Amino acid sequence: MRSETTVQQGSLNLEPRIRAAQYVRMSTDHQQYSTANQSDKIHEYAQTHNIEIVKTYEDDGKSGLNINGRPSLQRLLNDVKSGNTDFKIILVYDVSRWGRFQDADEGAHYEFTCRSAGINIIYCAEQFSNDGSIASNFFKSAKRTMAGEYSRELSGKVFAGQKRLVELGYRQGGTAGFGLRRAMLSQKGEIKAILAMGEHKSFQMDRVILVPGPEEEIKIVHQIYDWFISHHLSERQIAHRLNNQGIKTDFQREWTRDTVHEILTNPKYIGHNIFNRTSNKLQQQHVHNPTELWIRKDHAFEAIVSEEIFYTAQGMMRERSHRYTDEELLEQLKLLYQKHGYLSGFIINESDDAQTTSVYSNRFGSLLTAYELIGFTPKRDYQFLEVNKFLRRLHPEIMQQVINEMTMLNGAIYRDLLTDLLLINDEINISLVLTRANRLTSGNYRWKVRFDTTLNPDITVVIRLDKSNTEIRDYYLLPRLDFMQDKISLGEFNPIELERYRFDNLNYLYGMAERVKWKKIK
Repeated sequence: MRSETTVQQGSLNLEPRIRAAQYVRMSTDHQQYSTANQSDKIHEYAQTHNIEIVKTYEDDGKSGLNINGRPSLQRLLNDVKSGNTDFKIILVYDVSRWGRFQDADEGAHYEFTCRSAGINIIYCAEQFSNDGSIASNFFKSAKRTMAGEYSRELSGKVFAGQKRLVELGYRQGGTAGFGLRRAMLSQKGEIKAILAMGEHKSFQMDRVILVPGPEEEIKIVHQIYDWFISHHLSERQIAHRLNNQGIKTDFQREWTRDTVHEILTNPKYIGHNIFNRTSNKLQQQHVHNPTELWIRKDHAFEAIVSEEIFYTAQGMMRERSHRYTDEELLEQLKLLYQKHGYLSGFIINESDDAQTTSVYSNRFGSLLTAYELIGFTPKRDYQFLEVNKFLRRLHPEIMQQVINEMTMLNGAIYRDLLTDLLLINDEINISLVLTRANRLTSGNYRWKVRFDTTLNPDITVVIRLDKSNTEIRDYYLLPRLDFMQDKISLGEFNPIELERYRFDNLNYLYGMAERVKWKKIK
């Protein structure tokens, strides 16, 4: 049992030690900010200020740009707001470890949340005392701004480095694509290994290029171009043929119009290295960049499609998507309406007889305006019908993906065909639930989640669709012990006690199936 008193400077200090929590975070910027080094400095501060550290919150390898993906900080704030704390102060190495928020007010908001609960934050390595004085607030505000600016500068430097490597012909991020593989090069330019899906290079100085994949995949790529150019098949028709032949994509999924379109349009198939087609800098909104912002190196890799064939396909696509008049666009939409009896975004985007919904939205201001011009009044039931079709198709795909990934980790997976529950390693029952986005009259979106209380799964995996109900938005892993009610409602922005269960992918879920050998204690 540790004593609640301490001896300082040769005299007996009978005052109780102040109980504190420490928060440490490391991203990937500097080794000097490793969580171990931070903790050492924090403990030094605690020893000289009569403080006892009773709890640690650690985010290891997490970006400080925002609170998403920082479960320990979310848990800390949740504990503070709920009153579930046995400490009076929080020790942090410096302002940047609290976060490099792009909006300095965000970091201030989280600190204010703690202070409102009677818990102050102390930045141990800073030269100012966080005591609320004018000087303290001035320096702290400046530090927050500098921390955010550092991230912006670092982002610019990283982008400049990536640009240089692309221009030298090296691949920067992303999967190889069907028919291609990523090869890791040594500093001498020799191929060290072919990287499998999800594998990363060994050392920072290693480089990656694209090389031709298996011969059978290359033949399928050539077949796709032949069907498109010589047989005049659409992307959807090509996808249908591939699926009928039992051929899977590089992600072992069924082909879609988009996956075929990617092969027909991506310059990497003729050996060109293209970068910055899309960007998500500083974890902000994902955007598609105009072609003048693309960074490219032609003939960087070995081509698996000739330029003549590739550009023939591009010419056919441009011819197919020539500038339609308003009347032509509406006529296409009207014929599609007559064919199906109703319209939806899903029907339009999956049809080869009309342009995409974005074309109609840009031309007429909104898709609903285009509907009105052809005399179609959408009913909510029609939209639900298409979404339900999508959900029925998506659920078994995700179920099989979970089974495959967990099996690869040597997990023992049993699927109950009657209830669709997954039993993992004879220990955990998992239920998969898909939920659509519902638009409220206020314009906000809600996602309703119903728990199957008759089956009582240990974990309910909630898969949220995006606002268009055509793509997956994110995942929530909700344990039964924390969610005993029949249903909950998720919004676009949720309390931290809910967001702590949110994930961008299912990697954390897959890891539950991995078996770990216990070490014998000698």
